[in-house]
Amino acid sequence: MSSRRRLHRVLLAVLPLFGLIAAPWLQAAQANAVPHWRPAHVVVVIEENKSFSTIVGNPDAPYINQLAGQGLVFTDAHAIVHPSQPNYVALFAGSTYGLTDDSCPHDLNSPNLASELLAKKLSFAIYSESMPEAGFTGCSASNGLYRRKHNPVADFQGHLPATVNLPFSDFPRDYAKLPTVAFVVPNMMNDMHDGTIAEGDTWLKAHLSRYAAWANTHDSLLIVTWDESDARSLSNQILLIVVGAHVKRGSNDAYVNHYSLLAMLERFYVLDRLGDSAETSALNLF
Repeated sequence: MSSRRRLHRVLLAVLPLFGLIAAPWLQAAQANAVPHWRPAHVVVVIEENKSFSTIVGNPDAPYINQLAGQGLVFTDAHAIVHPSQPNYVALFAGSTYGLTDDSCPHDLNSPNLASELLAKKLSFAIYSESMPEAGFTGCSASNGLYRRKHNPVADFQGHLPATVNLPFSDFPRDYAKLPTVAFVVPNMMNDMHDGTIAEGDTWLKAHLSRYAAWANTHDSLLIVTWDESDARSLSNQILLIVVGAHVKRGSNDAYVNHYSLLAMLERFYVLDRLGDSAETSALNLF
């Protein structure tokens, strides 16, 4: 028998065995693979000072609970600390930078979500309701309806263009003109801080429901979350909802926090991991 024919017979005998050995490994690899998807647009709405249990099932928040039924709810989501300001900064830049209060002003100079996106030739903007003008760095405006403590971009404004720090009146009605990633911050009455849950729910429906429907058919996402829980709770558990294209409906009970959300945005757009987001698992939508 020729050596070539002998080799052929050996291969015929061995290859099926290789398949049996390799199949479980390949199946496991496929099961653990995370699909890489790059949304056209992501809008993150940040509400104020309400815990998971305060909002879920609350009849004063019918629209938010409707969104929860349409998307993916993270049932073990948490803020980083109390009070507000360090949570906003953590979500934007991967660290609280030692902030422990809502004091103003601060001038921070480090990589952040806006600078990382701009470096990739992508775009970012925060839209703050009742803020008077682009690039505004004042601590308060509009009789206290706007507060800088809820605008992390202002703390980095000295090193960013004014075009990433916009009043909500500039939020485009043509959603195709939105930046790659946008933060939306309602004013103190409409974010549930000073106003009621019902007022915040009504505002969200009035201003973002059309985008939520659009996102489903335009490869985009709407994310609604809270900066921190109420009553200075030790668990600091908050509601986190993701709706839009490719998002599975249901719930996810993994422990996540603001750094997990930041890590997901970084993964979407292949950005360097900022601060503590590098030590955190990204939100899993699939």
